[in-house]
Amino acid sequence: MTLRDLLWQGIHAVPVEFWARVTWLGDSGLLLPAAVLIGIWLLVSRRTWPTALLWFTLFGSASLLVLVSKLAFLGWGVGSARLNFTGISGHSMMASSIWPVALWLLCARAGHRWHVGMAVAGWVLAWTIGVSRLALYAHSASEVAAGLLLGTAVSAIFLATQRHYPHAHPRAPMVLVSLLMPLALFPPGHAAPTQGLLEQIAQHLARIDRPFTRADLHSTAGSGPASVSLSATSQGHSRGFGCQSAVKGAALPIMRSPFNLQTEHS
Repeated sequence: MTLRDLLWQGIHAVPVEFWARVTWLGDSGLLLPAAVLIGIWLLVSRRTWPTALLWFTLFGSASLLVLVSKLAFLGWGVGSARLNFTGISGHSMMASSIWPVALWLLCARAGHRWHVGMAVAGWVLAWTIGVSRLALYAHSASEVAAGLLLGTAVSAIFLATQRHYPHAHPRAPMVLVSLLMPLALFPPGHAAPTQGLLEQIAQHLARIDRPFTRADLHSTAGSGPASVSLSATSQGHSRGFGCQSAVKGAALPIMRSPFNLQTEHS
């Protein structure tokens, strides 16, 4: 038994309900507003405007990469069957870019050790969210790894450059309240309809009847989305192979585990 198999068994031993709760902490309904609120806190003082510009540039660029990768696959089937790659994991990217910075901002009035400790805690949380995407069969290992590396680069670059910029000093309770505000729109367990929106956009841009799916990527026919039965793929593709499909066992029917790069059809 390989180390990869042992890791997968360990992930699978944890109740799926736990992973479903963890994965919600990377949902766009929670984190996209949090990203904007981080920028707003940095814009409060004129002294930290350059810091806000840096944040919006880094996070905006990473978000654009995720968006392009997803639309490229959904609309035109651009992906890698060998790596089982259909686009960068948005949950993983957002979690690893936003949580370290959000927790760092939460203790902005504390000392350097607190700053480092909270940032590390944010990365640990983010990588746990990445693991949850594997546990729920929402993404393959390559997609999660791409998201975590991209998001970690964003937060690491942002935090590493703070020694050269004036720091914002908001009060922790005010930051916490503002970061929790998105809960009014998307309470725990309710995912934002991001995947469905991206599918509609991709269909419109590519002028196709339905978006490409992971089954299309591994199809031996390889002639586009029309070559694979919609009824055979719609369950796994719905909401990006999300939590509901994973719980029912319908997600990723051609992947024995997210770590497998070779599939039954390859």
